[in-house]
Amino acid sequence: MHAIFVMPLLDAESRVSDGDHPSVRLWLRLLTCTMMIERHVRARLRERFDITLARFDLMAQLARAPKGLRMSDISRRLMVTGGNITGLTDQLVGEGLVARREPPGDRRVYRVSLTAKGRRQFAAMVAEHDRWIVDVLTAVQGVERETLYHLLGGVKAALAHALEAHREPSR
Repeated sequence: MHAIFVMPLLDAESRVSDGDHPSVRLWLRLLTCTMMIERHVRARLRERFDITLARFDLMAQLARAPKGLRMSDISRRLMVTGGNITGLTDQLVGEGLVARREPPGDRRVYRVSLTAKGRRQFAAMVAEHDRWIVDVLTAVQGVERETLYHLLGGVKAALAHALEAHREPSR
């Protein structure tokens, strides 16, 4: 009989040491939780819909903009390069999930929107995505979930204030 050794999955928090500042430890804990959930969602999207998280995210942006978005707007919203958006859009156009149109009077830009097929498929993906998130977070129940939600709201507000204070003035 062969023994199977399973290596523990290293995560961002595994880099923490007792000497690290509590803020660094908190950041790595938050990052690790996010990465764990994202890894789960990526795998499920691939298994169930044969789609990447990047393509799902692009479709999510288009679902929020029924009139479509310019490629540059998608790039800005997803914080990725225009080249990445072009590649993802080409794939989705090829599958009939999105359409790329030239607005009247401006042949330099394209507006991208979900097709009817894309809206149907995205609705199915979102329904399952939501179930996956609910399922994975069922371990955090009741008062603990509400407390964590409110505490993270406070962290978010404090971060927004701190980051605004450190923002460089526009030139």
